[in-house]
Amino acid sequence: MSDTDSHKPRVLFLNRSYWPDTEATGQLLTALCEGLADEFEIHVLAGQPNVTTSEVEFQQTAQRNGVTIHRVKHSTFPKSNMVLKSLNFISFVRACRRQIHQVPQPDIVVFETDPFLLPFVADRFRRKTGSQVIGYLQDIYPDLAIALKKIRNSWPIRQLRKRLFDVYRRCDRMVVLSTDMRQLLLDDGIEKNRVRIIANWADTQQVVPIETDNRFREKFGLGEKFVAMYSGNLGLTQRLEEFVEAAALLQDDPEIQFVFIGRGATRPDLEAQVESLGLSNVLFCDYQPLEELSHSLSAGNLHLIPLTTEISRCLMPSKLYGILAAGRPYLTNAPSSSELYRVTEEQEVGFTVEAGSSQRIADAIRTAKADPDRLAAMGRRARKLAEEEYTRELSIQRFGQMLHEIQSDSQA
Repeated sequence: MSDTDSHKPRVLFLNRSYWPDTEATGQLLTALCEGLADEFEIHVLAGQPNVTTSEVEFQQTAQRNGVTIHRVKHSTFPKSNMVLKSLNFISFVRACRRQIHQVPQPDIVVFETDPFLLPFVADRFRRKTGSQVIGYLQDIYPDLAIALKKIRNSWPIRQLRKRLFDVYRRCDRMVVLSTDMRQLLLDDGIEKNRVRIIANWADTQQVVPIETDNRFREKFGLGEKFVAMYSGNLGLTQRLEEFVEAAALLQDDPEIQFVFIGRGATRPDLEAQVESLGLSNVLFCDYQPLEELSHSLSAGNLHLIPLTTEISRCLMPSKLYGILAAGRPYLTNAPSSSELYRVTEEQEVGFTVEAGSSQRIADAIRTAKADPDRLAAMGRRARKLAEEEYTRELSIQRFGQMLHEIQSDSQA
């Protein structure tokens, strides 16, 4: 390490997922860390890559684009089984507790919540070393799991939540993605001046609008159809059943095609729902290669972003930013109290409908299809908003400013 590097503040990020993993949290964290590497000495304590290739062999310590990656060995049982998945999480957390003392001691530790027990690792390390700690929440547990009815709000879960929020109150800063998430923390007694909103982003140079010769449309034979698209994880948080019901209400219009891109826990159920309804206007396909993202996102005339009231306080859909970067409007059933609703209405980049009605969704899609000029104007505003508010560079700049601010506080 050079003398110049030795004077950089040393920052350690904790998260199971990191390059080359394809999960959104891993990709976002990789971009953030590499973007901060010029100003800070960045280390990451991560898990084993989901896919080991000849290019990415397991190495306990490796360097990539200015970031030092420290990997811990942990169990990697199939994630389809919840018990085995929990064992993976516990195995990773225990490995982190041991390994964190073997990496160069950081000035600042930033924990994410993959898995959600990592705050306890960071807090224990803070008590032993005096390092400053930042919580960086992509979602808020156990609130999200309770909202999804994956767990009951039982006494043990309430105790776990109390302990997690006790850690959050001790953090030097808490970073969240939206005003909704920020309000949840404030409601639970986190000091206002310790909570920062730093939005996720899309790479506006990699994801651009494709207006002609769209390879995705050609590949799947979509022609000139009006495509209502959902692109992302087909999981429990999405509640996509209403949108399949809307497809059933629109099957009399041969020009409208629903396209669901992605995989996830609920995809088999959604495919079964489509089959039971006898729908021919719904297409499922897998994630597209990253270099094809501009084409796949641009293939949608109208994107679909589901968000329920309970879930809106626990996360901000990261798919929003790619849609904006592709210059496409969207339809959301987000609650009127949410940031997603406010962005949609104030920036005029999409349509909003009340949740709980597939008929309202179907009516809104018909309205959108009937007004291509309005859709085009929304798309132009969407791209402009992405370039002005939701770029990687802007989020990295805001994160870096916060890190410098915390360093200054510690030296005052």
